[in-house]
Amino acid sequence: MSLGFSVEDLLPKARGGGQLKMGLQKLDEECWLQPDPDLAARAEGFAAYPEGIQLSPDGEGPGGELAAMLGLTGGLPEAAQAHHEDMCLLTKREQDEQYRLVGAAVAWPSDWTPADKLGLPLRALHAPIQGYEEQLASGVDHFMAKLKPGPIYGRCNWFIATTGDMRWVAEPPATAFAHVTRQNAGETLFVRSERQTLRRLPQTGAILFTIGVYVSPLGDLSAANIAMLARAIGSLVEGEGDRRGAGAYADALIGYAAGREDNR
Repeated sequence: MSLGFSVEDLLPKARGGGQLKMGLQKLDEECWLQPDPDLAARAEGFAAYPEGIQLSPDGEGPGGELAAMLGLTGGLPEAAQAHHEDMCLLTKREQDEQYRLVGAAVAWPSDWTPADKLGLPLRALHAPIQGYEEQLASGVDHFMAKLKPGPIYGRCNWFIATTGDMRWVAEPPATAFAHVTRQNAGETLFVRSERQTLRRLPQTGAILFTIGVYVSPLGDLSAANIAMLARAIGSLVEGEGDRRGAGAYADALIGYAAGREDNR
């Protein structure tokens, strides 16, 4: 199975609000990584954000294994620089209860800082996500513990931003969305989707987490996808909408969606 490699393809497979879910799908090997990455854009991304590469000693072995698996020399940075996807490595020591982040090569983070996350266990990594501890944490821990080498699993998500930049740092919502109206939402709102995959490396046992970022102006999407987003905004779990700044753009997005529907 494939999730696709664009916002338009990913949105129908993403969660449309409500309770948090892992939403994983098993992927075919040939659908794991984007087949035609823009390597110039990747080089520019890492040059502009060198602090996106963070590696602890525990991540060096898995990074080397990953690079070799992809037919490369080097480690985690070389693997991520040669593909569209940002890449993170997680391992679990015998004395630990949770996997923790031991390496990150991230040119295009979605409002997070790899240096602040390196070494943190899974639950601390996801602490800003409202409802994660109550609705997802146990399921994620169980999935990670049972994941075998070979199978690849993927999921996707979405965010609303006011920039098409690949590296996104969120501003305070009242400031970021102040200029957005129902009339201009198609040009001023951007939908950012992360195509995430998980697989276990066979030799070191580390888990590789890849993040393929795709961004599209809201107005370039199909009416069906815009309608889905409008419905989802009204059904985000309590607190999650606040974290996403939904209150600052919800009326504009819903109004724009209604206008698109009226004009069909």
